[in-house]
Amino acid sequence: MNSASNWRFSLPLGLALFAVCCAPATAQLEAGKRGVLRFEDSPVQSADAEQVRARLSAIEDPPAYDVTREEFEVLLPAGFDPAKPHGLFIWISAGDSPSIPKEWETELARRDLIFAGARNSGNKRNIFDRMRLAVDANHHLRQLHQIDGRRVYVSGFSGGGRVASMVGVSWAEMFSGTLCFMGANFYTDVTGSDAKVYSRNYLPPDELKDLAKQYCRYVLVTGEKDFNLANTRGVYREGFQAEGFQKVKLLEIPAQGHAMPAAEWLGKALDFLEEGRR
Repeated sequence: MNSASNWRFSLPLGLALFAVCCAPATAQLEAGKRGVLRFEDSPVQSADAEQVRARLSAIEDPPAYDVTREEFEVLLPAGFDPAKPHGLFIWISAGDSPSIPKEWETELARRDLIFAGARNSGNKRNIFDRMRLAVDANHHLRQLHQIDGRRVYVSGFSGGGRVASMVGVSWAEMFSGTLCFMGANFYTDVTGSDAKVYSRNYLPPDELKDLAKQYCRYVLVTGEKDFNLANTRGVYREGFQAEGFQKVKLLEIPAQGHAMPAAEWLGKALDFLEEGRR
């Protein structure tokens, strides 16, 4: 996917992501129950194919994309108060359904986090589309609800975690934190704990890398029996740490295989992302 690009990040580097968006809530959703939303347009960050390509230094051109054809599952926490700023937890699934364990939903609700995930955004979907869907969910939910920009997270499992790791750096002005479960990519080659070299997957502009290193937080979650363990260790040590990211954490779960972990580990990851922000 990599290619050199002359594109430069032109939006202000002021921390718009730390602001509270105060648009009135107009979505017809029932708190505590999943609902489905559709959106009528996309922000420039996902609509402009050249910008999408350049944020990743991709050789390929993103395909045609029309958000009006997409559906997003959204879960407002039980007892949702529209006057209270909430955080966002945007999920990139490995499968076609944006599902997470029920106990995770309880953990998100406890932290006043709104869940959102696009349908048909699994590993079989074009990677550019998967990224754009996460960006669109971010943009539109900020318009619909009062959102604390310090608490806007992108997350995913396995292949979805890999996509989330790329979104969290290449759209650093839109996501304050990234949580990757059992899968993560990086923009440099890294050597895993198995001595294997894992090639870079993308290359964001310097302006976005600098923003991500200074202001954003990243958690990589893997397991003792996860087949992505060695790769994830390499991404953490030779990627995020070596590149000077200020807020990054690796969680290795004992006896955990390549599967969604218990809500306890989601909570530990969120504790790190939310430190000083609640």
